[in-house]
Amino acid sequence: MVVRHLALIAVLATAACSSISTVRVQPETVYVGPHLRPIAVIHAQVTSAYVLWIPIPGHVELDYVVNRMLLATAKALGADKVVNVQVDITPEDGIWTLRKLLGYRSASASGVAVLVEPEGGGAAGAAAGAAKAGP
Repeated sequence: MVVRHLALIAVLATAACSSISTVRVQPETVYVGPHLRPIAVIHAQVTSAYVLWIPIPGHVELDYVVNRMLLATAKALGADKVVNVQVDITPEDGIWTLRKLLGYRSASASGVAVLVEPEGGGAAGAAAGAAKAGP
Protein backbone atom coordinates (compact mmCIF):
# COMPACT_ATOMS: atom_id res chain seq x y z
CA MET A 1 0.00 0.00 0.00
CA VAL A 2 2.82 2.40 0.88
CA VAL A 3 4.61 1.62 -2.38
CA ARG A 4 1.44 2.43 -4.28
CA HIS A 5 1.14 5.83 -2.60
CA LEU A 6 4.80 6.61 -3.25
CA ALA A 7 4.42 5.67 -6.91
CA LEU A 8 1.33 7.88 -7.23
CA ILE A 9 3.13 10.80 -5.59
CA ALA A 10 6.13 10.35 -7.88
CA VAL A 11 3.95 10.30 -11.00
CA LEU A 12 2.00 13.39 -9.98
CA ALA A 13 5.13 15.29 -8.94
CA THR A 14 6.83 14.78 -12.30
CA ALA A 15 3.71 14.78 -14.48
CA ALA A 16 3.18 18.48 -15.11
CA CYS A 17 5.78 21.15 -14.70
CA SER A 18 6.58 24.60 -15.99
CA SER A 19 9.64 26.78 -15.89
CA ILE A 20 10.70 30.29 -16.78
CA SER A 21 14.36 31.10 -17.33
CA THR A 22 15.70 34.62 -17.69
CA VAL A 23 19.11 36.07 -18.27
CA ARG A 24 19.97 39.76 -18.24
CA VAL A 25 21.94 40.96 -21.27
CA GLN A 26 24.06 43.99 -21.97
CA PRO A 27 22.59 46.26 -24.69
CA GLU A 28 25.92 46.30 -26.55
CA THR A 29 26.01 42.51 -26.90
CA VAL A 30 22.58 41.84 -28.47
CA TYR A 31 21.19 43.70 -31.48
CA VAL A 32 17.40 43.73 -31.76
CA GLY A 33 16.72 46.73 -33.97
CA PRO A 34 16.77 50.52 -33.98
CA HIS A 35 15.32 52.32 -30.96
CA LEU A 36 15.13 49.06 -28.97
CA ARG A 37 17.35 48.31 -25.98
CA PRO A 38 17.48 44.63 -24.95
CA ILE A 39 17.33 43.93 -21.21
CA ALA A 40 16.82 40.16 -20.96
CA VAL A 41 16.33 36.91 -22.83
CA ILE A 42 13.35 34.90 -21.56
CA HIS A 43 12.45 31.24 -22.12
CA ALA A 44 9.18 29.72 -20.84
CA GLN A 45 8.29 26.04 -21.04
CA VAL A 46 5.40 23.82 -19.93
CA THR A 47 5.33 20.02 -20.01
CA SER A 48 2.41 17.75 -19.17
CA ALA A 49 2.24 13.96 -19.01
CA TYR A 50 -0.44 11.77 -20.58
CA VAL A 51 -1.57 8.36 -19.35
CA LEU A 52 -4.03 6.49 -21.58
CA TRP A 53 -5.00 9.73 -23.36
CA ILE A 54 -5.82 11.42 -20.04
CA PRO A 55 -3.78 14.60 -19.57
CA ILE A 56 -2.29 15.55 -16.24
CA PRO A 57 -3.18 19.28 -16.11
CA GLY A 58 -0.31 21.42 -17.21
CA HIS A 59 -1.65 24.21 -19.46
CA VAL A 60 0.16 23.01 -22.59
CA GLU A 61 -1.21 25.77 -24.80
CA LEU A 62 0.61 28.49 -26.72
CA ASP A 63 -1.78 31.11 -25.35
CA TYR A 64 -0.79 30.23 -21.79
CA VAL A 65 2.95 29.99 -22.47
CA VAL A 66 3.16 33.23 -24.48
CA ASN A 67 0.69 35.51 -22.68
CA ARG A 68 0.77 34.31 -19.09
CA MET A 69 4.39 33.26 -18.86
CA LEU A 70 6.60 34.98 -21.46
CA LEU A 71 4.91 38.39 -21.68
CA ALA A 72 4.08 38.54 -17.96
CA THR A 73 7.72 37.89 -17.08
CA ALA A 74 8.87 40.57 -19.52
CA LYS A 75 6.50 43.12 -17.96
CA ALA A 76 7.72 42.12 -14.49
CA LEU A 77 11.28 42.86 -15.63
CA GLY A 78 10.18 46.31 -16.84
CA ALA A 79 10.20 45.62 -20.57
CA ASP A 80 7.98 47.46 -23.04
CA LYS A 81 7.94 44.69 -25.67
CA VAL A 82 9.22 41.22 -26.47
CA VAL A 83 10.90 40.76 -29.86
CA ASN A 84 12.26 37.77 -31.78
CA VAL A 85 9.57 35.55 -30.26
CA GLN A 86 9.92 31.86 -31.08
CA VAL A 87 7.31 29.25 -30.14
CA ASP A 88 7.12 25.48 -30.27
CA ILE A 89 4.41 23.01 -29.26
CA THR A 90 4.01 19.27 -29.59
CA PRO A 91 1.16 18.65 -32.06
CA GLU A 92 -1.95 16.95 -30.70
CA ASP A 93 -3.32 15.37 -33.87
CA GLY A 94 -2.19 12.92 -36.51
CA ILE A 95 0.45 10.38 -35.53
CA TRP A 96 1.23 12.53 -32.46
CA THR A 97 -2.02 11.24 -30.89
CA LEU A 98 -0.22 7.97 -30.10
CA ARG A 99 2.14 9.93 -27.86
CA LYS A 100 -0.81 10.57 -25.53
CA LEU A 101 -1.01 6.84 -24.76
CA LEU A 102 2.04 7.02 -22.47
CA GLY A 103 3.91 10.19 -23.15
CA TYR A 104 3.95 13.92 -22.79
CA ARG A 105 3.24 17.19 -24.56
CA SER A 106 5.23 20.35 -24.23
CA ALA A 107 5.06 23.97 -25.32
CA SER A 108 7.74 26.61 -25.15
CA ALA A 109 8.21 30.24 -26.05
CA SER A 110 11.25 32.49 -25.94
CA GLY A 111 12.12 36.04 -26.85
CA VAL A 112 14.15 39.14 -26.05
CA ALA A 113 12.60 41.63 -23.64
CA VAL A 114 13.32 45.19 -24.78
CA LEU A 115 12.79 48.79 -23.79
CA VAL A 116 11.60 51.14 -26.53
CA GLU A 117 13.82 54.21 -26.73
CA PRO A 118 12.37 57.48 -28.02
CA GLU A 119 13.21 58.47 -31.58
CA GLY A 120 15.26 61.55 -32.43
CA GLY A 121 15.99 63.85 -29.50
CA GLY A 122 13.69 61.95 -27.15
CA ALA A 123 11.78 63.82 -24.45
CA ALA A 124 14.09 66.84 -24.64
CA GLY A 125 13.46 67.16 -28.38
CA ALA A 126 9.71 66.94 -27.89
CA ALA A 127 9.80 69.61 -25.15
CA ALA A 128 11.88 71.91 -27.36
CA GLY A 129 9.44 71.39 -30.24
CA ALA A 130 6.50 72.22 -27.97
CA ALA A 131 8.27 75.39 -26.72
CA LYS A 132 8.90 76.57 -30.32
CA ALA A 133 5.28 75.97 -31.28
CA GLY A 134 4.10 78.16 -28.33
CA PRO A 135 1.43 80.92 -28.66
